[in-house]
Amino acid sequence: MTANPMTAVARVKTGHERRARYTGGVLVLLALFVVVVFGPGAYGDATFRLSRPGDAVVLGDLVVPAAPFIYVAASLLAFLGARQFLRGGVRWTSLSLGLGLALVVLAFLVWATAGNAFSLTGMLQATMVRAVPIALGGLAGVMCERAGVVNIAIEGMLLAGAFTGALVGSVIGGWGGLLSAVVIGGLFGFILAALVVTYRMDQIIAGVVINLFVLGLTSYVSSQVFSQYRGLNNAPVFRSWKVPLLGDIPVIGPMLFNQNLFVYGALALVALATYYLFHTRSGLRARAVGEHPRAADTLGINVYRIRYLHVTMGGMVAGFGGAWFTLGSVGRFDEDMTGGRGFIGLAAMIFGRWHPVGALGAALVFGFADSLQQKLALLGTGVPSEFLAMSPYIATIIVVAGLVGRARPPAADGKAYVKE
Repeated sequence: MTANPMTAVARVKTGHERRARYTGGVLVLLALFVVVVFGPGAYGDATFRLSRPGDAVVLGDLVVPAAPFIYVAASLLAFLGARQFLRGGVRWTSLSLGLGLALVVLAFLVWATAGNAFSLTGMLQATMVRAVPIALGGLAGVMCERAGVVNIAIEGMLLAGAFTGALVGSVIGGWGGLLSAVVIGGLFGFILAALVVTYRMDQIIAGVVINLFVLGLTSYVSSQVFSQYRGLNNAPVFRSWKVPLLGDIPVIGPMLFNQNLFVYGALALVALATYYLFHTRSGLRARAVGEHPRAADTLGINVYRIRYLHVTMGGMVAGFGGAWFTLGSVGRFDEDMTGGRGFIGLAAMIFGRWHPVGALGAALVFGFADSLQQKLALLGTGVPSEFLAMSPYIATIIVVAGLVGRARPPAADGKAYVKE
C-alpha cells in the first residue's frame, strides 16, 4: 500500500507551519524579555569606539541612546513574531529567527554598554581571531564529510596540533612547530581513515577513541613532563602583520588585515577548499563519493583512496587549527586547552550546510559570542562570569537547534562502503 503523495505534502506543510508558529511565539516572548529585563536598566547612551589610537583614518564614536534602541528592538521582535505566528511565514522562519536573535544580542550589548564605552573595532578583531580554530575545525569536518566520513575526532586533532606545536616549537622554533602540528593532524586523520575505511569501524566510536587517546596522552605529558621541563613548553608566538593600505581601512582593516598567520591561513584555506570542492574535477569526485559511493565506483573512482585522502587532509587542517592555541595565542600548552572548540566546529559545519564559506560564517557567530563574553566581563554588567563563559556554548545550541532546520548532510555520510 503506497502513501498518498498529496497527504505527504500536506503533512510536511503542516509541520512547517507549526514550526513557523512556534518561532513566532518564541520571538514574541523574546520581545517581552527585552522590555522587562533590559528596559528598566537602560540609562544614558552606549558609546562604541570605531577607531583606536594610532589609526590612519579616525572615525567618530557611534553613540546609541540605550532606552529608545531597546524599545525599538523589542517592537521589531514583536512584529517578526506576530508575522510568523499569524501568517505562518514558512519561507522566512529561519531568517526571522536569525534576525530576532541578532536583535536580542544587539539590545543586550547596548544595555550592557549604557553609560559606558568600549572599542567595537577591538571586539570585531577579537571575533575574527577567536573564530579561527572553530572555522578550521568546521573546514576539517567539511573535507571529511563531503567524502562520506564523519569526523568526531576534530577535537582530538586540534588538541594534538596544539600540543605538538608547543613542544616542537619550543625546541626548533615556530615554523617547525607549525609544520609538526600539521603533520600530526594529518597522521591522526590517516589513522581515523584506516579505522573507518579499511577496518570499517563505527565512525562515531573511532572519533571518540582518538579524542580520549589524545586527551589522556597530552594531559599526562603536560602534568608530568612540562611541569619539570618548562623549557619544552615555551614556544614563540606568530605576531600580527598589517597588510599595507588594506590594514588602514576603518573597522574592516583591523578585523581582516591586521592579524597573524593563522587568520590569513584560515581565510586562504576556506577559499581554496571552496574552489577545490566545487570547481575542480577532484572535488566533484569527492562529493560524488560522499553522495553515492557505489555509483562513483562504477565510474572508476577509487572510493577508498578518495576517503583516505580527504580525511587525512581534514586532519592536517585541524592540526593547523590546533597550532593556533599555542603558536598563535599564548605560546604554551595547557591541559584540555581547546575547550570543546572541535565540537563547536562540527556545529559550525552543520550550520554552514557542509560548505567551507558557510562554516566560516558560522564560526564568526561563535567567535562573536566568545569575544562578547570577555568584553562584557570588563564592563561590569553584574551578570555572573560563569554565565558569560557559557555564551559560546549557548550560542551553539541555539544556532543548531533553531536556525539550521532541515540541513541535509551528504547522503553517504557516516556509512561504510564495501566494494563488491
